[in-house]
Amino acid sequence: MAAPTDTRKTALARLRHRLEGPNTIGSSRAFWIGVAVVVGALVAYPPLFGSYQASRFALFMLYAFLGLSLAVVWGYTGVLSFGQVAFFGIAGYTFGVVSVNFATPAGITAAFLIAVVAGGLAALVLGYFMFYGGVRDVYVTIITLVATLVLHTFMAQTAGAEWTIGEAALGGFNGMPTIPTLALGVGPAAFTFGDVTFYYLVLGLLVVTYLGLRALVNSDYGLVMVAVREDEDRTQMFGYDVKRVKLAVFAFGGALAGLSGVLYASWGNYVSPDVFSLASASLPVVWVSVGGRKTLLGAIVATIGVQYVSNFLSGELAFVIVGTLLVVVILFMPEGAIPRVHRAYVRYRRDADGTTVTDTDASAEVADQ
Repeated sequence: MAAPTDTRKTALARLRHRLEGPNTIGSSRAFWIGVAVVVGALVAYPPLFGSYQASRFALFMLYAFLGLSLAVVWGYTGVLSFGQVAFFGIAGYTFGVVSVNFATPAGITAAFLIAVVAGGLAALVLGYFMFYGGVRDVYVTIITLVATLVLHTFMAQTAGAEWTIGEAALGGFNGMPTIPTLALGVGPAAFTFGDVTFYYLVLGLLVVTYLGLRALVNSDYGLVMVAVREDEDRTQMFGYDVKRVKLAVFAFGGALAGLSGVLYASWGNYVSPDVFSLASASLPVVWVSVGGRKTLLGAIVATIGVQYVSNFLSGELAFVIVGTLLVVVILFMPEGAIPRVHRAYVRYRRDADGTTVTDTDASAEVADQ
């Protein structure tokens, strides 16, 4: 009979096996300790800095879901989409309309779920016509951008009384300012989220999503996603349905962007057509490019970092700084900041051990010592 300690070690080994692999950065014991330290610091953030700062930081974290949605679609499947904010905004407006009309905890809970599904469904419909219509490469990028800008133009013209759905007025360019505070549950079991509890909700969802996506991209399906990114035609020759894979990942990315949109709408009790603007559409591309499009960790770190810095800058100056950062990264670190830092760390570790480091070694995961 196996000892309890051996059983725990075996379970931990199986868990790490699912979370680690060639498609993610970080597989050493030091990496996971670092992750635990960062999560612990984020847990301690509200007591240390207060509810207002916690609420502000929750905004930066909820954007990370949008960054992750593009990382999965573009970084791991090779589909560059400027439409992630379209699904973000569709989910935000859907949450607003349903929650305003059914402003009870049960109604808001249903609105939360319906809105996430709406983001994924919108991506599914758009993706079906693109991928099964033979659209590839840069033309997918153009279509997703056009779809986003069409939504921006359309939603800005919904200011009249005829654009009221039940009790919910779409509001045109003024947006919807009366979205209820997020509540989950039914009846006495319902819980309404304030600034601090909302922060912890977003943090918990982000940690679970990151770990879940690590398991996904390192699974057999994740390997197929990467194969599609690297060479669609060869993957098709091996018998994989490339169109189905791209559509499934695109729809999943839409649902993930939708989750970000729901959290955004409930965070500020507001959503407006600005979420569909060209500037908004370009931000996820900036985040993922800066952090490293082939890494989940890069999308999270870059999204939170860029938005945190932009928060302290004026509107125009923020776009100039962010644009400059993107140009610098593309010119000098085309693989992204996080992969570059990781490779430097690997080189340092190998040099410290007195071993020779090749380019292949430097891009490999750091194994436990």
